[in-house]
Amino acid sequence: MRSPRGLTAIAGLALTFAVPVIPAIAAPENPAATPPEALAARAADQAALAGADRLAKGAGEAFVRTGVTPGGGGLYYASYQRTYHGLPVVVADGAGRVRGTEAAHTAPIAVPTQATLKADQATKIATAKVSTVDSTTTPKLVVLAGDAPKLAYEVVVSGHDKNKPAKLHVFVDSATGAVLDTRDDVREAGTGNSYYAGTVSIDTSGSGSSYSMTDPARRGIACGREGGAIFTKSSNTWGTSSGTDLETGCVDTLYSVQTEWKMLGEWLGRSGIDGAGGGFRASVGLNDVNAYWDGSSTHFGHSQDNRRQATPMDVVGHEFGHAVFQTTPGGAGSGNENGGLNESTGDIFGALTEAYANNPVDRPDFTVGEGVNLVGQGPIRYMYNPSQVGDPNCYSASIPSTEVHAAAGPQNHWFYLLSQGSNASPASPTCNGSTVTGIGIQKAGKIFYNGLLKKTSSWNHKAARKATLEAAIALFPGSCTEYNATKAAWDAVSVTAVSGEPACSGQPPAGNDYSLTLSPSSASVQPGQTATTTVSTQITSGNAQAVQLLATGLPEGAKATFSPATVQSGGTSTLTITTSATTPQGTSQVTVTGDGTDADHTAQFSLTVGTGTPPTGCDGLAEWDSAKAYVPNDVVGHNGHKWTSLWYSTGAEPGAPTSWAVWSDGGAC
Repeated sequence: MRSPRGLTAIAGLALTFAVPVIPAIAAPENPAATPPEALAARAADQAALAGADRLAKGAGEAFVRTGVTPGGGGLYYASYQRTYHGLPVVVADGAGRVRGTEAAHTAPIAVPTQATLKADQATKIATAKVSTVDSTTTPKLVVLAGDAPKLAYEVVVSGHDKNKPAKLHVFVDSATGAVLDTRDDVREAGTGNSYYAGTVSIDTSGSGSSYSMTDPARRGIACGREGGAIFTKSSNTWGTSSGTDLETGCVDTLYSVQTEWKMLGEWLGRSGIDGAGGGFRASVGLNDVNAYWDGSSTHFGHSQDNRRQATPMDVVGHEFGHAVFQTTPGGAGSGNENGGLNESTGDIFGALTEAYANNPVDRPDFTVGEGVNLVGQGPIRYMYNPSQVGDPNCYSASIPSTEVHAAAGPQNHWFYLLSQGSNASPASPTCNGSTVTGIGIQKAGKIFYNGLLKKTSSWNHKAARKATLEAAIALFPGSCTEYNATKAAWDAVSVTAVSGEPACSGQPPAGNDYSLTLSPSSASVQPGQTATTTVSTQITSGNAQAVQLLATGLPEGAKATFSPATVQSGGTSTLTITTSATTPQGTSQVTVTGDGTDADHTAQFSLTVGTGTPPTGCDGLAEWDSAKAYVPNDVVGHNGHKWTSLWYSTGAEPGAPTSWAVWSDGGAC
C-alpha cells in the first residue's frame, strides 16, 4: 500500500519454524532421482531419531511422522506425534492450551502404562466438568507430559456448560482421579466493535476474566500495539468503533486477516497465510501515514488527518497478501517489475478477501484504501482503471523501471477484466479496444493463485501470463472458457503471447496423456494399521509429464503419504495410508488424483477399517469366544490361548459373531 507516491511495503526474508532439511548421514546412491520431499522427510526422521535440537526423547519414547508439507523457499515442514510405549503424548499447559508436539517441552517421561483407576470412574469424573452432557467418548489412556508427566485418561465431553456449547477434553489422573487439565474445542468468539465493518466476531484467546487478541487456532495471528504487547483485557468485548482507538484498529485487523485466512482455505486451498498453517503478527499505532509488511509482520499507521487507523479490510488483506507472495515459490524477488507484481498481489488478495466477506458495511469493490481515505483524496488505486491515479493501465517496456506501486497497474487491470469483464460496472477500458467477458472473482482468484505457485525469483508479467494460462487449463479441464478469458484479459492489458505458452482445445495440450491405476485397489486394516498400494502411470499418448499425486476422501484420523509425491508419467509411486486408533470402522472410497502438467486422472481405492474376516494361521489363528462379549488383552480364553486384540465384523450374516478375538501365542494350524 502507499500514499499517492509513498506508502511502502518492505519485503524481506521470513523466519519460519520448520524441521530443517539437514544432511543425511549416508547420501543416497542417486540423489538426483530422489524427490526433494523424500529427502526432506529422511533428514527430518534422522533429526527426530537422533534427538536433534529440542527433539530429545527418553526411554520408551518415539516420534511418529504424521506428514510432510512443502513450504516456501524450498523448505519442507515435517510434523511428528510423540509416543511413550505406544501411548500418545499430549503436551498442554495449565491454561488448557495444547502447546504442540513437534518440539514442545516436557520433562523426561517415566510413568506406568497400566491404570489404577477404572475407565468408567474417569468418565464420571470428566462429565462432572460440564453442566449438561450430551455425549462422552470412550476414555483413552495418554501420557500427559509437561513438568511432571503422568498417565491419564482423556475423555471428551460434549454438551453445554453455563448455557454455552462445550466439547471439553478432560485429562483425569489414572491413579488418583484428579483432573490434571482441560481443553475446550469450542472457542468463545469475541465481540469486536470495528470502525470499518460494524460489529463483528473475532477469534480471541482466554476465558473467564482474562482474554488476549491472539488467535487460538491460527498459529502466529495476533494483534497489539506498535512496539508493544498484544492487547489483553478482562472481557471478550473489544474496541469502541472509534477511528482513533488502537484496540478498535486491532478489531478491524483481526477480523480482516481471519477472513482472509478462511478465504485462502475455502476458495484457494491454501493452509494459512504462509501455506503451512501459520500466520504473522500485526501491530497498530505506527506513527506514519502508511502500512507495510516487513518480511515477518504487518504494521498499520493512520490517515493523514489522524482520524482513522489504516486498517480497512482491503489494506489488511493487501499487507498479508505480501506475506502470501513471499511464502510462495520464488520468495519476494527483486526489481521493479517483480515488485509491481508483488504490490498487485496484495491488491488482489484484498479484493478477494472483501468479496469473500461480503460485509454489508464495507461492501466488496475493486478500489484500494477508499475507507481509510489516506491523504484525503479517496482510493490510492483503482483496479478497473489504474490511470485514474496516474498508474499505467497497460504493460509496456517502461514497467521494469516504474515505481513498484504504479507498476501494479497492469496486473490489477488484468485481474479486474478476468473477474468482472470490460463491460461490468464500473466499466473497464481495454488497451487493445477489445471486449472481455469476466468469469467471476472466485474463478479468477483460483487461476491467479495457481499461477503464483509457479513463481520464480525473476517473476515478470510474461511469466505470469504463461503460468496463469497453464493454471486455467489444469483447473478447468475440458473447458476453454476460463483459458480464453485469461488470455483475452492479458491481451487487453498489452501482455502479449510468450513462447511456450499452452493452447486450449478442450483436450490435453499437444496430445500428452497417461493412465493411472492402483494395485491393489482395496485393502482391509484394523484401526492403527497401514495399507499400501502401488500407483502406476503409463504414457498413453504424446510425451511424459510431471504428475503430482494427491489422496482425498480419507476416513477421520487417517493420513496418506506418497513416495514419491510426484512422478513422471510412466513411473510408479507407493501410497501408504496410515490409520489411527480412533479411525472409525467402515469402508471409505479414497480418491487418488494424478495432477499432471497437461492432464488429470483419478482412481478409486476402497479402504475398509476394522471389518472383515480375521486372519488365520499359526501366528494369527482366530477363534470366536462365544462366552465373552468382550475379551480384553492378555486374558486367557479358549484352549488356554491369550487374546491379544479384538477384530470387529459389521454387517455379518444373522447368527454370525460380531467380534473376533485373536491370539498370538501360536496353536495348531
